Amino acid sequence: MAGELTLEIVTPERVTYRGTVDEVTIPGTEGEFGVLRGHAPLLASVDCGELSFLRDHTKTRFAVHSGYAEVSASRVTILVESAERADEIDRERATRAKQRAEEKLAKLRKEDSEFERAHLALIRALTRLNVSTKG
Repeated sequence: MAGELTLEIVTPERVTYRGTVDEVTIPGTEGEFGVLRGHAPLLASVDCGELSFLRDHTKTRFAVHSGYAEVSASRVTILVESAERADEIDRERATRAKQRAEEKLAKLRKEDSEFERAHLALIRALTRLNVSTKG
């Protein structure tokens, strides 16, 4: 159909979503950006955050982590390390991951080699918890 925008969200394990949407909002590393049908071609890096799309007046949310977005006039392809739909996020698991990351960060200094990894783990856990509450 001429007015369709196709979205595909892909992780190393699987295609998480494939379908037509009305609009997509992507957490870019340079800031959040939206895509509608007819968008100019674009290649952007994706940050850890909430990716959402609107289809038939219903918003669907995903927690995504690190990757790339390729945009054309009729297609958006998201290639990310992980993507979880809000209603599929295990809140207990995310809470435990948050606690582990916070405990590890409390023991580390910014100069420690593990600090950045623990900080990213905390951001991922917080993102998952935040997106799951919006589900």
